[in-house]
Amino acid sequence: MGGGFYISKFVGVVGIVFGAGAVATVIALAVVYSQEVAKNEAVNPTNGGSTIKPPVTTPGGSTVKPQITTPVIPTTAPSNEPWDKYRLPDTLKPDHYNLTLWPRLTVNAQGLYIFTGKSYVVFQCVKETDLILIHSNKLNYTKWEDDHLAKLSALGSTPAPTIKKSWLQPTTQFLVLELNGKLAVGESYQLDTVFVGELADDLGGFYRSVYTEEGEEKVVATTQMQPTDARKAFPCFDEPAMKAIFHITLLHPPTTVALSNGMEHGQYSPVEVTEEGPEGTVRVWRTSFDETKKMSTYLLAFIVSDYDYINSTNDNVLIRIYARKKAIADGQGEYALNKTGPILKFFEKYYNATYPLPKSDQIALPDFNAGAMENWGLITYRETALLYDPKMSSNSNKERIATIIAHELAHMWFGNLVTLRWWNDLWLNEGFASYVEYLGANEAEPDWNIKDLIVLGDVHRVFAVDALASSHPLSSREEDIQKPEQISELFDAISYSKVRSSVFSTYLNTFAYDNTVYTDLWDHLQMAVNSTGTSLPTGQTVHSIMNRWVLQMGFPVVTINTTTGLINQQHFLLDPSTAGSVPPSDFNYEWIVPIRWMNTGFVQQQTWLEDKTANKPEMAVTGNNWILANLNVSGYYRVNYDNTNWERLLGVLSSNHESIPVINRAQLVDDAFNLARAKYINTTLALRTTKYLRSEREYMPWESALDNLDFFYLMFDRSEIYGDMQTYLKYQIEPLFKHFGNITENWTEVPTGHMDQYNQVNAIRVACSTGMEECQTLTKGWYSQWMKDPTNNPIHPNLRTTVYCSAIAAGGAAEWEFGWDQFKAATIAIEADKLRSALACTKQPWLLNKYLEYTLDANKIRKQDATSTIVYIASNVVGQSLAWDFMRDRWNYIFTQYGGGSFSFSNLINGVTKRFSTEFELKQLKQFQADNSEVGFGSGTLAVSQSIERTTANIKWVAENKDSVQTWFRTEVPKE
Repeated sequence: MGGGFYISKFVGVVGIVFGAGAVATVIALAVVYSQEVAKNEAVNPTNGGSTIKPPVTTPGGSTVKPQITTPVIPTTAPSNEPWDKYRLPDTLKPDHYNLTLWPRLTVNAQGLYIFTGKSYVVFQCVKETDLILIHSNKLNYTKWEDDHLAKLSALGSTPAPTIKKSWLQPTTQFLVLELNGKLAVGESYQLDTVFVGELADDLGGFYRSVYTEEGEEKVVATTQMQPTDARKAFPCFDEPAMKAIFHITLLHPPTTVALSNGMEHGQYSPVEVTEEGPEGTVRVWRTSFDETKKMSTYLLAFIVSDYDYINSTNDNVLIRIYARKKAIADGQGEYALNKTGPILKFFEKYYNATYPLPKSDQIALPDFNAGAMENWGLITYRETALLYDPKMSSNSNKERIATIIAHELAHMWFGNLVTLRWWNDLWLNEGFASYVEYLGANEAEPDWNIKDLIVLGDVHRVFAVDALASSHPLSSREEDIQKPEQISELFDAISYSKVRSSVFSTYLNTFAYDNTVYTDLWDHLQMAVNSTGTSLPTGQTVHSIMNRWVLQMGFPVVTINTTTGLINQQHFLLDPSTAGSVPPSDFNYEWIVPIRWMNTGFVQQQTWLEDKTANKPEMAVTGNNWILANLNVSGYYRVNYDNTNWERLLGVLSSNHESIPVINRAQLVDDAFNLARAKYINTTLALRTTKYLRSEREYMPWESALDNLDFFYLMFDRSEIYGDMQTYLKYQIEPLFKHFGNITENWTEVPTGHMDQYNQVNAIRVACSTGMEECQTLTKGWYSQWMKDPTNNPIHPNLRTTVYCSAIAAGGAAEWEFGWDQFKAATIAIEADKLRSALACTKQPWLLNKYLEYTLDANKIRKQDATSTIVYIASNVVGQSLAWDFMRDRWNYIFTQYGGGSFSFSNLINGVTKRFSTEFELKQLKQFQADNSEVGFGSGTLAVSQSIERTTANIKWVAENKDSVQTWFRTEVPKE
């Protein structure tokens, strides 16, 4: 799934690691089954079948339509039976599936959207067994003549044993078949099923997305299988190692188009057929697709929609961009279409492997919980991640589209062609894609210099999580990752952003269409090292170096004493007092660290730190000379220096900052602030790294400083220090604001450079938020002009998020209601997102409370956007306590209704609690954890622990630094 690094030669070759009823109504559902397959009898709900829940009213007052749910059968105690374990036994191996699905795009008599299906899977017995386990979740099965939930037949000469007992095991999500005899090793069998599921709006498995076009409500039947939701669409061996070939057929209304991983048969017309369903006899289209490549279940996709498309051909690969008809007509798919071909061609060359499919379909969905998903041959996206409109989309919108397309296309090889064996090695998929997305985007937009942004987008992002005692290694033990919610927790910054490496063709070709573990990668990287003559430390191999980065969590801080040349490393923890709670490591939290460095502006030969401490005489300097290590942030570590070298570096920043590479200027600021939080240096030293910024015009150092000063705002924007901070930052930003005013003809244009456009946004955002009258007059004027003429928005797309926020924050109900009206009327998701975030900027508590209630109503805020909207409100100092109270009060509902996807709960919990810094808030947080222990937190379980750890550290930090910070800001604020 879609969610970044400047690399050294070593990194490019070796691979330095960075780093979710009423029993009577069952009768109605049984009628559906009997009409669908007249000869069979509907499954009895006491056998693990599904029931329909009656309509319920949400805490926000809206009505939720009934749903098909699978009741959990209570067990007296955990058992050691195979069906009470979460992993499949190693007795069966799927070969191919034949699956026919019929999604209903209108509600039935019970008020449900459903899909019906029939499928068979052919599998081989690899170990003798009298048990078949196959994943199934929230599906209701039609019984066969023998009163069982499936039919088993042999494909060889030996008859299949009969089924002794069949039932559903909801907790572990299995369809269980006990047999009266043993399956024979080496023999193939076929398992047939007929089933019904709900086409729910839960954003997982086979689900529905709803949108309105030209006043007409339309329904899309679409999928999101990763990581464990293919089992919600059909019974399957739903583990990544269980690769198979899939034959997909979809039944759908004549006015719609059907898509799946394979190419449609024919070129490529559906066939009109007559089908008997609960609606009676109806005429539908039957679209069958070419068989897929051998692939994992989580990469499956099938979609029925009323969409249009544009297409092109790239080296015999058909590229199609699908979206709502109006979006296609308005040209919003053109950018993605134009960039997909070059990125595909780049990856073919980069991987030295031809794209193995005849097509690359990409489709924009109104409701999609992830950013995008790499389904092989049919990539699914949020609309904001695929559709671009020059009149509405900002520079950052365009970058996001380019990088996410590159991320997903990178997966076509690394993740799809070669796949992780189990989810404990998720980083093998996501880490590499998160790195090479920058390479692909750089190929598409070479003028952006986008590879530098890896440092801000990924390195600093993952540092923040990996410096906690509650972090985790890149690679976990398989036995520790069993339940679906444990799998979902792995989709975090560690798995996505802690990897910097290239992938070599030998590795891809060796494991094509197969599954792999991380040690296979080290073997092939070692081959590359041997063939290129790359120098590693004496006696070390890729295995010995990389295992330290993969098998233990965290990263080191390297401290250099420039007086003696002595250097050492230590496990970097944001709160050193948590060291006692860090789990033990076989490597004792020591790493083999490559150090690229310069002496007074001159690049030196790379050296290695292999032990806890080493003597490097060449790093001892005298006079005004200075040392700078981790050039261009080519390694995954922080750097500390002796006080003398820090003072020299501060002097260089003040007098000649351009003698330090721009990436390292950003690094110095970020390292200093985080070293101060971890008590390696004084907080005031870190603050001093921002003084030179009055002379800085580059984006990366400014963004690094603003990111770190955000922590000070979170800690002090409810205290008396806030005013002094505002005054200081307004003074610092003034030259940058005037600079962009000058080069943009008094804000009538935007800069030409990619990063300059970002920095222009920073200048306006900070100048307005710190109370600069000239800026506030500018933004309020633009917004007021738009309010007077809603059909003519004078605000440049780059500036809209910032201008909307500034004007709504400075305004009242009229400005907010206008923004809300424009949000509701927006036909382009990118514009709607800008307004959705800006609406959280109001300073009126009653408006924020109303906005919070809106997140419970999918007719106002889409489910995919509900949790991020709550986080936006929590980011507002006025809304933070409102969002916290709201989340605690509504947790049971939020957890039940918005649990789809991998990131929802972790982002929500961390986002709402990030400002916590008092004992009272810590007590509330611990009580929240205790109060909801039975309901649970799903993929946010780790986030709760991280929030408690972070809050504890914040309390200590504020107590230790409040006085000195207040004194420093008061001293540095220029006297009027």
